[in-house]
Amino acid sequence: MRTHLLGLPVDILSRADTIAIATQAMREGRPCQHVALNVAKLVSARRDPELDRDIRSSDIVGIDGIGIAWALGLLGRKIPERVAGIDLFEGLIAISATQRFRPYLLGATREVLEAAMRTLQERHPTLEFAGCHHGYFGPDEEDRLCEEIAKSGADGLYVAMPTPRKERFMLRNRHRLGVPFVMGIGGTLDVISGQVRRAPRLMQRLGLEWLYRMSQEPRRLSGRYLRTNATFAGLLLRELGTRAFEHSGVDRPADERRP
Repeated sequence: MRTHLLGLPVDILSRADTIAIATQAMREGRPCQHVALNVAKLVSARRDPELDRDIRSSDIVGIDGIGIAWALGLLGRKIPERVAGIDLFEGLIAISATQRFRPYLLGATREVLEAAMRTLQERHPTLEFAGCHHGYFGPDEEDRLCEEIAKSGADGLYVAMPTPRKERFMLRNRHRLGVPFVMGIGGTLDVISGQVRRAPRLMQRLGLEWLYRMSQEPRRLSGRYLRTNATFAGLLLRELGTRAFEHSGVDRPADERRP
């Protein structure tokens, strides 16, 4: 079911629902793009028209961040669960191994990419990759890379690049890649390769992965997290206030009414 949060679309789907949609797209060869929505991406999209358009053009906008899940709950939307991008990716890789779908991995450094592929192959011996390419390529290499991906016969493309680069790459090229299911996975390969540690399970369940990550890189991440979280909280409080006012039955002054 699709709803909206602060003006952006969000799909209320469980992990199993999302995997089922992706699996059907890969089986039928039908184009389907997934984007994982978190607080930072939502806040960035409000001042970045291209990122906003990239999110709106996706077929599935998943609830990746705990802040998104909490906000939907406060606004009265019942959600089955938060679907973290890394968990969805690992579920799709497991399905790919059992149903013989061939994934293509794009992004990260060459070393991280190779280490992640080795780990995934060890976990799923029947898994067959359609191909891979690191994420450090220039604009002059993009056409050749897209041709390579299209010729690979991949069933799923997983793009491990930062926002908004991965969203723009997918939007710009999705119709010539020839891959049914496309998904951005951010720093997932860093975790799978062992370069970055994921938060303990208790912190994952409590929605505190962002805090664990910030503790690993406080200089780089603390300011960004504080700014985006504060902005998001302000936007949410304003939305809650507007809804409370509209349901109070009190008429606004004429000069404050919406057009």
